[in-house]
Amino acid sequence: MKYAIILPDGAADVPLPQLGGRTPLAAARIPNMDAIARTGRLGRVVTVPAGFIPGTDVASMTLFGYDPHVYYTGRAPIEAAARGLAVGPDEVIFRCNFVTILGGRMCDFTAGHISQSEAEQLIAELESLARQSDPAFAGCKFHAGVGYRNLMLASPVAAYDVKCTPPHDIPNQAVSGHLPRGPGAERVLKIMERAAEVLADHPVNQARRAAGRDPVSDIWLWGQGRPRRFEPFAERFGLRTAAITAVDIIRGLAISMGMELIDVPGATGYFDTDYAGKGRAAVRALDDFDLIAVHVEATDEAGHAGNATEKVKALECIDEHIVAPLLEKLRQFDEWRILVVPDHYTPCTTTAHDATPTPFALAGHDVAPSNAAEFSEAAAATTGIMVDPGHKLMGQFLSQ
Repeated sequence: MKYAIILPDGAADVPLPQLGGRTPLAAARIPNMDAIARTGRLGRVVTVPAGFIPGTDVASMTLFGYDPHVYYTGRAPIEAAARGLAVGPDEVIFRCNFVTILGGRMCDFTAGHISQSEAEQLIAELESLARQSDPAFAGCKFHAGVGYRNLMLASPVAAYDVKCTPPHDIPNQAVSGHLPRGPGAERVLKIMERAAEVLADHPVNQARRAAGRDPVSDIWLWGQGRPRRFEPFAERFGLRTAAITAVDIIRGLAISMGMELIDVPGATGYFDTDYAGKGRAAVRALDDFDLIAVHVEATDEAGHAGNATEKVKALECIDEHIVAPLLEKLRQFDEWRILVVPDHYTPCTTTAHDATPTPFALAGHDVAPSNAAEFSEAAAATTGIMVDPGHKLMGQFLSQ
């Protein structure tokens, strides 16, 4: 049996006036996703259990078949796995975003999609000060990630029992009501405040201002936790699996679950990602693996940007360059199944993640047709199919 999973991150949305009252999924030309919904099973899935903050970490963990109540300790530990970071027994890991805060408001949680070069220079400066025993950075270690997505290790663990808010959940909002809180908050705030001082006149920001760009004003610490061992995916489901993604959160999950990672040159995690390159790599992978999972970040980035046009475009590129060739390849096998499912909503109206159950469509050689009109949020709601808890969807997909 051969399996393929396509994860268009944050693709689910609400009806938008600029799309004639349709969602991006309903407005996009996605004949292959529509065919999967029509010839297979269409429904909705609860990807974010009650009590969890909606995000790619929790939602994707759920979709891969792992109960967040058991396995989730925070976003940062998963991304640390992607970076291969060694974590000491008394260290906690934080996600460390470079952000732009102006006038006390979260203007850009990506710092204008800071370049890798800029991010590495700034992280190097913070790490240099930590190594020089800067009092505010005592016990801290800073590590570069991908663009604005970086990591900080801190010790001792007991000093950081703190609650933090993801910066992408407070777009254009005053940060004063979303600062770290609880035991350890004062320590985290001191680190963030000192980092802001360091960044203020750094050459990277001098160059950005000279070019008329907003500065990288702050770091934002969140998503903290400790590593946790995952039961390997191969042991849970008996399949040899590979994943394709450009972002560390999915890379970290794949590594934690024992999946192979396939790197695709030109896969950026943004609008300019190489969709066709991902599709070709996924097709080749089916010759060697039982299951290939392809994650695409562009749809989520479009939602965060409030850009419905880019979201539609990304969905159409996913359909043409990833779903279509995978369907063609799968049909060459006697036994096969395919699943398309967004991890969460990222509405263009709010530009923040939402825990609303997402639509899913699965089809295969032995899946009865639903005769659904299309793959969309509204069509999925009419079937009455709801998978809750969502981590059971993977088992249903593999044993349909």
